[in-house]
Amino acid sequence: MSIQLVSPKKPTVLLGMFVLFALLLSACAKAPDKDVPQPSNPGPAGSAVKLTGNPTAGADVFSKNCVACHGEQGKKGIANPGSSDGTIPTLNPIDDLLVSSDLTVYSTNLDLYIEHGSTPEGKTPALKMTAFGDQKILTPQQIADVIAYVISLNKK
Repeated sequence: MSIQLVSPKKPTVLLGMFVLFALLLSACAKAPDKDVPQPSNPGPAGSAVKLTGNPTAGADVFSKNCVACHGEQGKKGIANPGSSDGTIPTLNPIDDLLVSSDLTVYSTNLDLYIEHGSTPEGKTPALKMTAFGDQKILTPQQIADVIAYVISLNKK
């Protein structure tokens, strides 16, 4: 008994086989380990993620723009009545779901909040995250510096 392979005579059969193979591969792909929190305000990452941030300069920007809500060195979030958890999130330590060993991913996760701001979950949160990039309150370099500073606070 011999087995003969029949070659497809039409390119559409080859294309169909390729699509089926691609679908099978994608079905076997590993699912993400965690759901990364996203800000409520949509938008892409800003240009800050392509810049090199300076954590020392970021500490200065942070003290002028972020301390009022996140506390010194990001260690204490102030009360936020009406939000689901009742406080502004701390940034030191930061939510583990935002952290990534890939520095570009980690920076992007932080940048989305700084660029576009966010309204916390809850019926009537008294405070919301300012859209520092969209409102041109901070430059891309200042945002990159703040990102570098927040990452430096969370080095383990």
